[in-house]
Amino acid sequence: MYDVNSLVIAVLLLLAMGVAMRLGRVVGKRGSGHHNDESKSQIGAVQGSLLGLLALLLGFTFSLALNRYDDRSRAVVDEANAIGTAWLRTDFLSDARRDEAKALMSRYGLTRFEAGRVPASEIERRDELVKAAEEIFDKLWVLASAEAQEVGGPAAVSFAASLNDMIDSLGARDAAIERHVPEPVLFLMFATFVLLGSILGYSSGLTMVKAGFPIYAMMFLIVALVFIIIDLDRPRRGIIAVNQEPLGMISQTMVQAVN
Repeated sequence: MYDVNSLVIAVLLLLAMGVAMRLGRVVGKRGSGHHNDESKSQIGAVQGSLLGLLALLLGFTFSLALNRYDDRSRAVVDEANAIGTAWLRTDFLSDARRDEAKALMSRYGLTRFEAGRVPASEIERRDELVKAAEEIFDKLWVLASAEAQEVGGPAAVSFAASLNDMIDSLGARDAAIERHVPEPVLFLMFATFVLLGSILGYSSGLTMVKAGFPIYAMMFLIVALVFIIIDLDRPRRGIIAVNQEPLGMISQTMVQAVN
């Protein structure tokens, strides 16, 4: 599902509910003569229950998607802070390694910034940037190890600790990007949505009353909410994107300092 454009999913969902309403109305008209007031009241109760279930599913799914969006935004800030801390601690290194460490940190920040801006469709490009960042980190770690062995002291230890926090934040951010709302939850919500459409159409056929503006307004509103849920759950494409500015600012600061 995550390979399909969220707008396409929303449109297909709207069409599916429209078709379900139409079919339900046809079936309802054919069976209208076999129903009394009590059976019609029962159908109305089922319709209300489905609306309540759909509202519950929408609220639950929206909360999941929003929490994951917040986690991704927080992960960007945490990684930017970790990189900024490691960058500041390069000043404590010996003259023999300070410039090299600053140059590597600058490259690392830019690489991580670019990785966050790569669209979800460019999987190979993003994997290349993640691999490049890990290779730069390996060089930084070799440099930190040499500094600790040859110079030692609290400064070398603090720089190594900041690098450890930096790689931890890389893993946490990449893991947050890959966490989504479980697809079975989305499919259950879609099925309830379509089933509700068929019940609405069936009820309309029984009563011989066409669906009015409130019904169609509700449909569009639910589809819009579903679109927002899916869009929130896709951090590297869509309308709602995770803000990469914290990483961009620290990367720009490092590049300017190196140059």
